[in-house]
Amino acid sequence: MGIFSSILSKLGFGDKKEEAPAAAPAGAAAPAAPAAAPPPVAISEVDVVAKLAALAAANPEKLNWKVSIVDLLKLLGLDSSLAARKELAAELACPAEKMGDSAQMNMWLHKTVLQKLAANGGNIPADLLD
Repeated sequence: MGIFSSILSKLGFGDKKEEAPAAAPAGAAAPAAPAAAPPPVAISEVDVVAKLAALAAANPEKLNWKVSIVDLLKLLGLDSSLAARKELAAELACPAEKMGDSAQMNMWLHKTVLQKLAANGGNIPADLLD
């Protein structure tokens, strides 16, 4: 499991274990009308901000996850070492020119992780995505 998968898991993404509806058994009649199709299932939104705020409130360290990838990883109980961040950056396809400068890589990582959380159904405020 990759580091980003660990982030998703720690924040509760994919907790709902809903499977696609099972296919009709062989020999069963097809539904008579399109109205018989099951209703679409809405993607559940993960309240990332509330979860991280609760973790931050319970943490003895003053961690600013809104601006720091290191603090975000620490808050989730994940490895925040430079090696781990480089691995995460490679996993998320960080541009090579940013990989050589840890400050640029960290800023890119923070922004990209939040964008990917939003893309996976997380409710990230727009001001954190810019």
